[in-house]
Amino acid sequence: MLTKLRYRLLAISCPSTLTLAGALLSLNVAAILFGVFARYIAGGAPIWTDELSRFLIIGTVMLGAGAVWAEGGHMRVGLLEKLLPAPIARVLVVYQWLLTLFVALGAAWASYRYALSVNMFTTSGLGISRTIPLMSLPLGFLLLAWHVLLYGPAPLKTIEDQL
Repeated sequence: MLTKLRYRLLAISCPSTLTLAGALLSLNVAAILFGVFARYIAGGAPIWTDELSRFLIIGTVMLGAGAVWAEGGHMRVGLLEKLLPAPIARVLVVYQWLLTLFVALGAAWASYRYALSVNMFTTSGLGISRTIPLMSLPLGFLLLAWHVLLYGPAPLKTIEDQL
């Protein structure tokens, strides 16, 4: 029952975060197109378009990373898991799962602390606290940890599994 709940939550969480990442990517494209229009047709682009674009692409990647990991979309080599005997391969899979989980949680904690440490500084183009765009990092790492937890210690999907 717990496994069904985990996979159901994963089935809801992955498309939701990818949809949100897609919306951010669309907003990013709109900001870039506005900057290009303003620069080459209107004669000068505001500085905030470049900065907003940079922050949006970072946010897009961070939000989508966990869902892409759970769907097996990250580049990886799974050859060792297939060549090892089953018990050793299972230990390797659990080790990889734990390592990914702890790295994601550690990166979420470190990036959260860093984002809070720069709250007195403002961005040059948008004029907002640097903490606001930097919060996409801990949020993205927490989403990665969430997806890793939901996926569980199982072999990751590969391209061969999807064919």
